[in-house]
Amino acid sequence: MKAKFLASVLTGAMFAIALAGCGGQQGGSTAGGSAGGGGAAKVAEVKIGNILPLSGPAAPLGELGKKARELAAEEINAAGGIKSLGGAKLKLIFADSQGKPQVGVAEAERLITQEKVSLLTGTYQSGVAIPVSEVAERYKVPFFAPVPSDDSITQRGFKYLWRLADTSEMRVIAQSQFLDDLNKTQGAGLKTVYLIYENTAWGQGVAKSWKKYLPEKGFQIVGEEAYPQGSSDFTPLANKVKAANPDVVLLTSYVADASLLTNTFAEQKVTPKVFLGTSGGYSDPVYLKNTGENAEYFFDVSSWETDVRRPHVQEINEKFQQKFGVLPSNEAVKAYVAMYVIKDVLERAGSLEADKIRDAFNQTNITEGITQVYAPTIKFDDKGQMISQALVIAQYRKVNGKIERVTVWPEKEARSPEFKPVLFPGWDKK
Repeated sequence: MKAKFLASVLTGAMFAIALAGCGGQQGGSTAGGSAGGGGAAKVAEVKIGNILPLSGPAAPLGELGKKARELAAEEINAAGGIKSLGGAKLKLIFADSQGKPQVGVAEAERLITQEKVSLLTGTYQSGVAIPVSEVAERYKVPFFAPVPSDDSITQRGFKYLWRLADTSEMRVIAQSQFLDDLNKTQGAGLKTVYLIYENTAWGQGVAKSWKKYLPEKGFQIVGEEAYPQGSSDFTPLANKVKAANPDVVLLTSYVADASLLTNTFAEQKVTPKVFLGTSGGYSDPVYLKNTGENAEYFFDVSSWETDVRRPHVQEINEKFQQKFGVLPSNEAVKAYVAMYVIKDVLERAGSLEADKIRDAFNQTNITEGITQVYAPTIKFDDKGQMISQALVIAQYRKVNGKIERVTVWPEKEARSPEFKPVLFPGWDKK
């Protein structure tokens, strides 16, 4: 497909625009990296720029991510702020990327050069994170990405970039292991796979990993479709999948497309043994609202669930329920945890100098506290990738007459022994 080439051209073009718009300024002397006044021990506040999709198709997750950051910052500030900086409070400055790379680049420029932020975080979409991280790297402003998963993000040799999220490759490895486990433990007879993914940097990255890891487990790819994000009609695609009659349909989409695909599969009676999402739209709370009972028995890979057996899960569920009236999404938990990682980094840096923040990020090794809700250890490799990841598979199941996400794999993190993975029974047998 042409998407990967076009994505590279677009990223390069946007980066060139960002460079042209900088007026030739170099380094971090005018950027947020030096906002601490040469590393002064006492500062009033730490400005953190947050670039999120607060409008557009991904806005629901962007808004929940915003709330998660605000909740964590409120807690950190109430507990005394950053003590090594004299009790400095975290000041979050939000910017709306609209889910568009070029807007994200412009907002990164504004946050760095005008708002003088000391750090950047965001962006949800990988296609936005890639060019935004290029801007941050140029200015030597630390950029912490809690959510975007495209493998290439941390493979460019950047020195001011770290990622909390699992990568697309990690998700695909988990999907492949899960499907293989279904064959071994349930005799599922899964052999053939159809790949469906949005034609973006994220989708292309996932597809690349699918094509690498699925054959290693003995699965045969019998079809694939890279569709334009925001498509309005998936009926022709559904009919292609139906004609191919695969055992497994693998999906990578944001919520609008994920919802329409699911409802179209129901209308066209596409009936594999397994529908399996790659997080994104399939983990968005809006997905279930849009699809209702059509989502039942769909699987999704995730790094966190509201029922996963980990420390502090009940605590964070209650916080979100009481504060916002909803349970946290996987992405919201990453955003919340990211703020506590930033707190830890700033405490150890004892400065707002970019290089000291960089060094503190590189030396991170968090093994206790609220961050364990996401992972037992927070530590980064030499590329900035968080290395201790624990992925799970959730399934939409009917519990007490209501469909909800239930962790079903691996067994040690499943909601309970009674909840095991169930193959798709067919639309007329649900």
